[in-house]
Amino acid sequence: MPPRPLEIGPAGRAAAHAIERTRVARGHSQRQLAARVTALGRPMTFTALSRIERTVRRCDIDDLVAIAAALGAPPHALLAAPSSRSESLRVGGI
Repeated sequence: MPPRPLEIGPAGRAAAHAIERTRVARGHSQRQLAARVTALGRPMTFTALSRIERTVRRCDIDDLVAIAAALGAPPHALLAAPSSRSESLRVGGI
């Protein structure tokens, strides 16, 4: 029997939503962002990005760092849940 893939947990879902929100706020399509990530040396198709945003595909740490760089955002900004972002900034969190 093949191994069952690991489920995407709350942090993974929050990161996926943060990637989508940030991408849309910056005015990038999935194709544009995938091309920017690829140009930075991390090959990524828009299909892979779509799957990450829809929480069908896990976003590994290398993907996260490359996506954050392509978005012009620090990686930790994509990890914080929306409700805790202002609190973590206020308390000096990550």
